[in-house]
Amino acid sequence: MFKRIMVPTDGSKQAQKAEDIAIELARKLDARVIAVHVMDEKLIYPFEVLEEEGKKILAKVQEKGKRRGVTVDEILIYGSPTHDMKKIAKRSKADLIVIGHGKSGLEKFLMGSVAESTLKNVKIPVLIVK
Repeated sequence: MFKRIMVPTDGSKQAQKAEDIAIELARKLDARVIAVHVMDEKLIYPFEVLEEEGKKILAKVQEKGKRRGVTVDEILIYGSPTHDMKKIAKRSKADLIVIGHGKSGLEKFLMGSVAESTLKNVKIPVLIVK
């Protein structure tokens, strides 16, 4: 059914829950996980700092996958987490997205929700983890 499960992650607790579910689904379905971290272009940090953080986040997903016997591919890009999920899903040939959702109130209003934007814009199934 699903062979390429994409899981966007920023390393937050909600994203870690989504990672765990994506890896477990992949294990049960004999699928692979595509772990995605988008270095947010809106953040005012040196690129090297964002890149190092992104690599650490993806390495943790990679380790979780290894422990469960699941292949994890990594995508680390610089861009907009809210706007780039559709493009990443298409290029990676993902057939399911598992994404954490944890923003509420003012943070959601000011920054938008990556999960909600993904749900509205992609054409493949999306599993939102609360």
